[in-house]
Amino acid sequence: MPEGVVNGAYLVAATLFILGLRGLASIRGARRGNVLSSLGMLVAIVVTLLDRKIIGFELVAVGLGVGAALGAILALRVHMTAMPQLVAAFNGFGGGASALVAGSAIASGTVMTAATELQAVAAGAVSGLVGALTFAGSAVAWGKLQEVLRWQPSNTSLHHGINGVLAAGALALFALVIVDVSLQWPFWALVAAAAILGVRLTLPIGGADMPVVIALLNSASGLAAAATGFVLSNNVLIIGGALVGASGFILTTLMSRAMNRSVLSVLFGTLGPSEGGPGDEIYEGRIKRTSPEETALLLRDARSVMIVPGYGMAVAQAQHAVRDLSAELERGGVDVKYAIHPVAGRMPGHMNVLLAEADVPYEQLFDLEQLVGTFAQTDVALVIGANDVVNPLAREDPTSPIYGMPILDVDKARTVVVVKRSLSPGFAGIPNSLFAAPNTAMLFGDGEDVLRELIGELKATG
Repeated sequence: MPEGVVNGAYLVAATLFILGLRGLASIRGARRGNVLSSLGMLVAIVVTLLDRKIIGFELVAVGLGVGAALGAILALRVHMTAMPQLVAAFNGFGGGASALVAGSAIASGTVMTAATELQAVAAGAVSGLVGALTFAGSAVAWGKLQEVLRWQPSNTSLHHGINGVLAAGALALFALVIVDVSLQWPFWALVAAAAILGVRLTLPIGGADMPVVIALLNSASGLAAAATGFVLSNNVLIIGGALVGASGFILTTLMSRAMNRSVLSVLFGTLGPSEGGPGDEIYEGRIKRTSPEETALLLRDARSVMIVPGYGMAVAQAQHAVRDLSAELERGGVDVKYAIHPVAGRMPGHMNVLLAEADVPYEQLFDLEQLVGTFAQTDVALVIGANDVVNPLAREDPTSPIYGMPILDVDKARTVVVVKRSLSPGFAGIPNSLFAAPNTAMLFGDGEDVLRELIGELKATG
């Protein structure tokens, strides 16, 4: 194909990628953004195959068929609560694919004929290093999110020291790859060292920090793809990888700020389950239980209700029950809003997507900045499965691991009702002083079951 046609098609694909990212910036535009980005990738793939004539179209058809089948299965079978795990897996596959493509190019001698040989070899080494690290780190992140991997190193100082030695070894292998590209073993040794380092870097990180880790690994997968684009002299791969890398890093920074932590503290600190009980010194003698009947009367008499969803709501698949409850309250003249913390789920926008799936109006969703001073004017705050993001210790206790993290000021509402299975801690592994506050009542039980009971009581008393 003429070079002008190829570059023009790549420009169209890059434009679609940018428009797709712009669409993902809002809930309303997310679906359109996905469609535009997918269309851009289709254009890039088709043009590349027609231009390079890399493999026969029979194999292309087989690949499309297998990929479409796998995609359809995942779309139908993976629950919304498992989306973070799926994103982690996609990040890993992207990084691993980049490392393998770069390795194949180096092994076949493709980069030897490039006009800028040193640049191509260096980019291949970057792709191998970052891609393998992303693949292995994402596998660990998936295991932690899926709760099939719970082990964390006991001696973090020794663990980080070994990681430093591994990183130095990987850099030495990186230099060797560049010095003598005719040697194949340094590249694959680099890939192996990077994979081990990826596992070890992710192992100590607790569940509370996993949203940040997912965003960072997403950025790394984009960097690996961009580096592979330099190896193959493919402009659209460079552009696409750079967009993913930059947007992922921006998201990582925003997530870290939302937790009042630095990216380095996430990587080299641990915010996860702690030793000891569930917080008897805070809870003893202070927990007040309530019932669906009492809560229904409280909600019926309220003028304003703020619903605060958390990951517990997602696990209970209670988003539809939440929507039905708010609809019942609105029929009674109650003003209902939703308070959304940026890290309420296990990835950015998780709560927004879950509520959108249940047809909750976008206009009722409010973020941290929009809610300043609102809780003090709220009659009832109904917390459903949220924990760390409503913990007043983030404001009050300088020794707390979440101190300084912006939270939803739920405790300032006139009355707080917390729907939760038990007093078990959240991802940070610390007790929640909100549960023992004088204006808080605990409504224990499965989120969906409790909400359905509340709806029944509201209808009975209405």
